[in-house]
Amino acid sequence: MTREPQDVWNELEEYVDERETIEINLLLEGLYQMYGFDFRHYVRSSLRRRILNRMKMEKLPTITALLEKVLHEPLFIDKLLGDMSIRVTEMFRDPSFFNAFRTQVVPELRDYPEIRIWHAGCATGEEAYAMAILMQEEGLAEKTRIYATDMNEQAIESAQKGAFPLKQMQLYTTNYLESGGTKAFSEYYTTDHQYAYFKPQLKENMMFAQHNLVTDGSFNEFHVILCRNVMIYFDPKLQQQVHSLFYSSLTPQGYLGLGKKEYILHVPEGVQYDDFVPHERIYRKKS
Repeated sequence: MTREPQDVWNELEEYVDERETIEINLLLEGLYQMYGFDFRHYVRSSLRRRILNRMKMEKLPTITALLEKVLHEPLFIDKLLGDMSIRVTEMFRDPSFFNAFRTQVVPELRDYPEIRIWHAGCATGEEAYAMAILMQEEGLAEKTRIYATDMNEQAIESAQKGAFPLKQMQLYTTNYLESGGTKAFSEYYTTDHQYAYFKPQLKENMMFAQHNLVTDGSFNEFHVILCRNVMIYFDPKLQQQVHSLFYSSLTPQGYLGLGKKEYILHVPEGVQYDDFVPHERIYRKKS
C-alpha cells in the first residue's frame, strides 16, 4: 500500500521532536550534574527558544554539540547560564502593584521594629532598588533590610553596582510616578552620558547574594517576599517546591507578592494564604 507523503512527513516530525526532547533532557541533566544548576523543571517552550538561540550564536549543528561544550569547556557555562536565567525586569514594574504595596501593605508594616524583605529572583536588581526608594519615602528605610538574590552571579554583580542604562530612565520615571512616588525621580541618581547611578545611601540596608530557588533552602525569616514573573517559567512540580520554600521563610501574617500572570495555584498541602490585594497578586500567610 502506498503511503501518503503527509503521513511520512508527520512521522519525520515526530522523530525530530522526540530526538530534540532527548537532547534537551541530556543537556539539562549535564548542567545539573556538572554545575548544580537545575533547569529540569523549567517550562520547556521557554528553555527551547533560549537553547536554540545559543546554538545559532555558536554555529552548532545540534543540541548535543552544545552539551559537549558544557561538559568540556567550563568557561562556556557562563554564556549558557546567562541565556537561561530570567533577566526581564524594570524599576517599579507594574506600577499599580507598587502603589498597592505602598498604600495597603506598608501601613501593616509600619509598627514593626524591623522589616525584612526578600526579592527572590531579582535579576539585575531594578525592583529591589524601587523598593528601597519606596521604603525611604515612607520613612521606613532605617529599619528595613532588603535581601536581593538571584541564581546568576553576573546579574548579582550588576545589581550591586546600582548603575542602569540612562535610556531606561524615562520609562522608570513614568513607572515611579504612576506607582505613587512623591519626589522628582531624578533626585535618586546621578548620570553620565550612558548610565544612571543610584545614590549609595539606597544600598545601605540592601544585601545582594547568589541564591538558587531550585536547589537552595531558606536563609532567614521575612515579613515580605517578592518573586514576580519568575514562577511562570516553572512547571507545577517546581512551583510547589518554591512555594514551600517561601511559606517556610515567611513570618506569621507575612506577605507574598507575585507577578501579574502568577497565582496561588500549585501549592503543597498546608500552604495557605489570604487574598490581601488579589488583583495585584499580593497574599498574606495564614497563621
